[in-house]
Amino acid sequence: MIRFALAALALAAATPALATPCSDEVDTLQRRLDSAGAASVTGATPPGGPTSSNSPKALDKPPALTKSDADVKPTASGVEEAKKLVAQARQQDKSGDAQGCRDTIMKAKEKAGALP
Repeated sequence: MIRFALAALALAAATPALATPCSDEVDTLQRRLDSAGAASVTGATPPGGPTSSNSPKALDKPPALTKSDADVKPTASGVEEAKKLVAQARQQDKSGDAQGCRDTIMKAKEKAGALP
């Protein structure tokens, strides 16, 4: 009986962790922050070169911003802050703090703005 319990525990430890809804959001936002659009805002190319968001809903060009869109206009400092928040959210997700992860991802999305 003890052997069975130890074997089950070892098997559980060896299996990959299941993706959580927050980890999916973290990965999606990370791809956006590493995209060519984010690189054009920050002026820096991410390690390994810019990537595509691979979103079937992506626009060919960014939409024109109006005066009321000033709050969502991406800035280099906003993108950098969003990257820090994404790293924080990833840690929260790993530690099992799902609500904290979601809250941090929402902040990161606000900081990132509407990336091209």
